[in-house]
Amino acid sequence: MARRLLLSSNSSANQITQIKQQNIRASEDYHLFHLRQKMPPLKALKKIRPSTASGVLQSNEITGILDDIRPVTAPDKAVVGLDPTFITSRHHIPGAPIISRVRGRQVHGGIPENDFKFGIARRATIAGFEEFEEHEQPKRPSTAVGLSKQLKLEDRITLDHLYRMRQAFEEADSDGNGTLDLEEFKDVIQNLFGTKFKSVDQVTSLFMKIDSSSDGEINWDEFCTFMQLEYAEKEDSYFRSKETSFALPALIENSPQREQVIRVCHTVDNTFLVVSQDGLVSFWSQNLEFKRMKHIESSSKKNKWITDFALVPQYNKFIISTGDREIQFFELSTFEPYCQISGLETTPLRLDYCSTGPDECIIIYGDSQGCVNIFILRSMGETLRNWKKMPKVEGIASVNIDSVVNSENTKFIRWKVHNDWVSQLRYYDSLRAVISCSNHQETGLVIGQTTGSTESQMNPTNDRRKTATTAARDTQPRRRLDADQTVFRVYKGVKTFDFCKEKNLIVTGGMDRLVRMWNPYVPSKPTGILRGHTAPIFHLFISPEDDRIFSISTDKTIKVWDLHDQTCLLTVRPKAHKIRGDLSAIHYNPISRGLAVATSDQVALLPLKIRPTSREVTTTHKEPVTSIKYNKSFKHVLTASEGSVCRVWDIETGNHVFEFNQLHGDSAITCMSFDSTERRLITGGRDGRLRIWNYNNGHCLRTLEKEKDIDEVTDLVYIVMHKNRYIISVGWDRRINVFSDDIDDIHHIQRPYIDWSDDLLNGHKEDILSVAVCPPNLLATSSYDGEIIIWNRISGHIFCHIHSPHKCRGNEDDLSSLDGGNAIDSLVFLTKRSSNKESATLVASGPQGYVHFWNVYSGGTLYSAFKPSQYGMCTMATDSENKRVVTADSAGFVYVWNIEDYCMNGKTKKPPERFSGWRAHVQAITGVELVEAYGVILTSSIDCTVRSWTWEGHFIGTFGQPKPWDINETISYQHPMAPYDVLVDPQTLPSTPMTTEPRPSTQETTNGVIEDEEEKEKEIPSAPSSRFKDSLIINDQEIANELKKRPWTTGMGKRLRHEKLRRQPRDTGGPSHYQTLTCFDLDDTPTLPPPPASSIDDPLDFKV
Repeated sequence: MARRLLLSSNSSANQITQIKQQNIRASEDYHLFHLRQKMPPLKALKKIRPSTASGVLQSNEITGILDDIRPVTAPDKAVVGLDPTFITSRHHIPGAPIISRVRGRQVHGGIPENDFKFGIARRATIAGFEEFEEHEQPKRPSTAVGLSKQLKLEDRITLDHLYRMRQAFEEADSDGNGTLDLEEFKDVIQNLFGTKFKSVDQVTSLFMKIDSSSDGEINWDEFCTFMQLEYAEKEDSYFRSKETSFALPALIENSPQREQVIRVCHTVDNTFLVVSQDGLVSFWSQNLEFKRMKHIESSSKKNKWITDFALVPQYNKFIISTGDREIQFFELSTFEPYCQISGLETTPLRLDYCSTGPDECIIIYGDSQGCVNIFILRSMGETLRNWKKMPKVEGIASVNIDSVVNSENTKFIRWKVHNDWVSQLRYYDSLRAVISCSNHQETGLVIGQTTGSTESQMNPTNDRRKTATTAARDTQPRRRLDADQTVFRVYKGVKTFDFCKEKNLIVTGGMDRLVRMWNPYVPSKPTGILRGHTAPIFHLFISPEDDRIFSISTDKTIKVWDLHDQTCLLTVRPKAHKIRGDLSAIHYNPISRGLAVATSDQVALLPLKIRPTSREVTTTHKEPVTSIKYNKSFKHVLTASEGSVCRVWDIETGNHVFEFNQLHGDSAITCMSFDSTERRLITGGRDGRLRIWNYNNGHCLRTLEKEKDIDEVTDLVYIVMHKNRYIISVGWDRRINVFSDDIDDIHHIQRPYIDWSDDLLNGHKEDILSVAVCPPNLLATSSYDGEIIIWNRISGHIFCHIHSPHKCRGNEDDLSSLDGGNAIDSLVFLTKRSSNKESATLVASGPQGYVHFWNVYSGGTLYSAFKPSQYGMCTMATDSENKRVVTADSAGFVYVWNIEDYCMNGKTKKPPERFSGWRAHVQAITGVELVEAYGVILTSSIDCTVRSWTWEGHFIGTFGQPKPWDINETISYQHPMAPYDVLVDPQTLPSTPMTTEPRPSTQETTNGVIEDEEEKEKEIPSAPSSRFKDSLIINDQEIANELKKRPWTTGMGKRLRHEKLRRQPRDTGGPSHYQTLTCFDLDDTPTLPPPPASSIDDPLDFKV
């Protein structure tokens, strides 16, 4: 009878289990059905492996690790996780029954509660990915800054679209000439994308980008060339953004350790600790400067052999594991012994500590039997104080493992995990699981629970029946159920690993020399394999902020991998870093961004190359910015740097759009301009050449250069005369070079179109720095010696020569003209006044830091001159209506002036009204661009930044900053904040930002226009203000006389102008290296004793 009841109960239990499993499968089929209903129609395509194995993992609420030993009154932790039976058991034992007491117990990981899609748990699967079409795979961003919310038209085009588009080109060519106009191109795009793409503006923009010649037609070859070059430059820009390097060779110091180093770690104050097996701990600064050395003292007669070391920063202590089966606690500040746990079952090999909450922690260690031993401690401070009161053994308070197990605040669990020694283990509180590895192939890497269903089944009344005897503790380790752990089978095992919760990634390495990338929830197959090492992997580290993986092999080869592309970015071999000895321990410090390496002989540091700027400062380029231009047709901002790199930015958001480099080889870009249609970019460089670009894809269309006497180009303009288009450039060759922009010319390299006779005979005698044009026929150029020449650009004849009364003549007593004080760096024509012959129409920035207003129609009459600041002027810009002019100086200050009625009818002694003024940069400003459509001022500087401002001086942002702005929403501006480097610079005055009222100075009130020639001769010019921060002062009379002789005939001033771009040595405020040398007194040399007398008559025997 009892047997029948037992059978009936078993059958009913099996039926209940089957019903539950049927309900789960029905729920999964239900959700899968609705998922497929939302998917597009399937095509007969080849199945592809998904690019990621991550899925939405869901389950019910679970309890915490310490909840079963937590008081009943303690608040519960609302944590959500996943059902381990849905993840692991089916991977290891297919078809095995699921044994789990509580549905939804968490193994590791979890998702926020608001991420739940359905009401019940669902098995993680990747099967649905295989049924998507190929173009629905996750793609890499098309630009280096990622994919924007709205894809551009050119980013939507795939290879299949190209095949269809070629046929559409042939069909849409109605007139049969092989080209498409704008309307025909719109029809092609509409037929290609149908109703999915409705943005007409993007179609027009793409057509304008392809039609760089502005002839209104494009053909198939032009379209393919544009697409190919655009994606080639994007790919190059993508890889350039991932470039990384170490400062080589490494910083190397001889190691004071005589035994093998077992651990390298860093403290909260960024100090490196190097620990060896004999208990010697050496302290090193983040720059690898030796601080001090201490020895972990042992009161016993024999020395303790240390196997591992871990810091406990919450309690200012550290833990060591010894070969005597002990875990000892020491004070970190004094190295005094605190307490120890003795009587362990096996020798601990690897040790780890993790704080899990207020006054709660976990201590784990792996042993030689492949077991993972876990101490879960509650009331850590009280527990340590109680252990401190225990009787001392060999001079340290000792508590036996049995007493630890029977404590109310302590739980001890021992799991049999591996069949070999534990190579590495660590507890991750984000996973709430222990990850351990060994060289055993079947259990290479294991992710397991600290407490699981195994403990409750094996000893269900363990917590209630704890006794003081050793019988309460299981001496034999137990194995977890498959539901409580995830096992990764790795060929030849795992020697080292690292886990990153942010990237949901585990990397492993071992004897097979491969770096494997795993999804922690999918142990069946790695998501990627990184090949390249020729020796076993020794250490791995994931840097989530840089998306990098660092791997070091036993042959001391260091490799840096890209986490997303799974490609090797950098390989550093021993010959480069020069580290000697066998590897002992390695540690990566994410704060100082350095790799600390300890070998048998040395301690070394390999720091990553990082720009030494503050965390709050964002740079636009890696090199000083030399030029800036705004394209109103595409709403792009173009910036150029000394590194010959041109970057394209979106004015509305500040996001990076495009980049192409090596525009002039290794020479810097000095100037830029657009053609009349703003579809092509013209650049000038220090190599003396001009180049015409389709800047939307980086295609060089043409090169303009002279046959001989090639020298640096300083400025250029693009003009249209009688339907003919010309490019005029000036520079250090002291000539005006006119190039014809003829689209029908098939030659890639073109020579100057014509030479002006007046330029050869009566032109500039010094380097030309600036050029400006004014309709209908005027052109102005300025030079290094302060001379301005007005030209008739149609005939090429000189209209007049202009010289400023403030120009320094360079006599014997005044050598300020040698430091560039007479140079005129910028010219601006007030084109709206061109019809008014009585007004000032030309504005010049210089000489001697004055802003000059000239009337060019009366032979060059000075109407006004004033000094906007105490620093030298660098550049200027005016709006389209010529109502405001913006000036910028060498100290980074920007001023906005009201010139609407200024110098309209004659001369004046007063400076114009100043609207606003602020400091935009800490170094010289190289370019100012006005974007009137948005009311924005753009400034570029040699401090490698380009910044955006309002007319009032409100800071919008820096191009290249992580957070984009919305140009139409003032709430997205950085204002009222200011750039960090400007705030901390000593030259920034408190009243400089947001200054609305002009502050009259003696220079502004006294530096008026001298009306008669007698006063001009009597006037003594004020002390010249150099264009640089530090003026060139020469007081030696002999040097002055040599300079007066002028033995050279050409090239004067070129070397001096390079001084402003030379990096000045930084004053650290302390003594120099020479002053810190230690001096020692020398003893007097003792007198030599007289030589002994000899009977031999030696002719060389001299006596003193």
